[in-house]
Amino acid sequence: MSFTTHSTFSFNYQSLGSVQLPSHQVRPISSGAANIYAGGLATSMAGGLAGIGGIQGKKETMQDLNDQDLLPGEDENLGTPGEEGTPGQRDWGHYFKTIEGLRAQIFASAVDNALIVLQIDNAWLAADDFRVKYEMELAMHQSVESDIHGLHKVIDDTNVTRLQLETEIEAFKEELLFMKNHEEELDVPKYQDLSKSMADIWAQYDELAQKNQEELDKYWSQQIEESTTVVTTQTPEIGEAEMTLTELRHTAQSLEINLDSMRNLKASLENSLREVETHYVMQMEQLNGVLLHLESELSQTQARGQRQAQEYEALMNVKVKLEAGIATYRHLLEDGEDFSLTDTLVNNSLQTIQKTITRKIMDSKVESETNDTKILRC
Repeated sequence: MSFTTHSTFSFNYQSLGSVQLPSHQVRPISSGAANIYAGGLATSMAGGLAGIGGIQGKKETMQDLNDQDLLPGEDENLGTPGEEGTPGQRDWGHYFKTIEGLRAQIFASAVDNALIVLQIDNAWLAADDFRVKYEMELAMHQSVESDIHGLHKVIDDTNVTRLQLETEIEAFKEELLFMKNHEEELDVPKYQDLSKSMADIWAQYDELAQKNQEELDKYWSQQIEESTTVVTTQTPEIGEAEMTLTELRHTAQSLEINLDSMRNLKASLENSLREVETHYVMQMEQLNGVLLHLESELSQTQARGQRQAQEYEALMNVKVKLEAGIATYRHLLEDGEDFSLTDTLVNNSLQTIQKTITRKIMDSKVESETNDTKILRC
């Protein structure tokens, strides 16, 4: 850090009976500001820390001015301008150490916050992956359940058809038995022709019934065999579907457990983030308090420096007046001329002393110092 200060002091007086207040000007020529990069939260502190560096430069300048001021009892040392010694520098190292520690803490906190945000993002991505997998498994589960439901419907239809066929077979058996009983009852012929006709009819009927019975038995036997074959071939597929369904249920349960654990992890990370934010808000408040305290000290130092500068200017004004009067008396005494005190005061009624002090400070050390004093008469 390097900066140069340029100070100008002007002293004006008109007579011994009046003292004009001095004018004091301090013009900073150049100053360096610290730039801080700590990512995220640390960036917001750059302006405040740079302001602290500017405050330190102002404090050092005021300290130099204070060290140059003279007390009223030291008038004998004011004879020759430019004889002031180099003022002692105040050690501000502990403030720099405190600021560096705070910078390191802010940077570490920013890194921790970034890591926490990254973990939260990873948790969200993992949760999204689990959700997608869960939706896919759920769709497969629903598809398998739909297929199983369709197979159950086919089995139910086959069972209903089998029951209908059995019912029809029982009905045909009862009808055949009834026809046989009726044939026995009509076995006693009333007329010879009627018995012959009836015998022919029964023969035809028996033949037709036997043929129908054989065809029906053959048809339903074939249907029953086909149904049994379908059920037998589909039973392994149903078992495999049930096993797949069981596995999908276990997978869904494990995914739900993982999702709950990720939600708990997310909640804990959010709680940790809130605690970290609260902690650093408190630290920011403490730093603001320190900054306000330093600003108060700076204001007090500036006020004290202005007051001492005014006193110094008044003393210099009195000194210059006295030196001017002594020089006039000495000149008149050496020449042996008559003089009047009123004429002397009128001749020396207006003088201006302009003193310019230029210092170049590099890394809290005074590299060079130049004093320029001019006495102007009006």
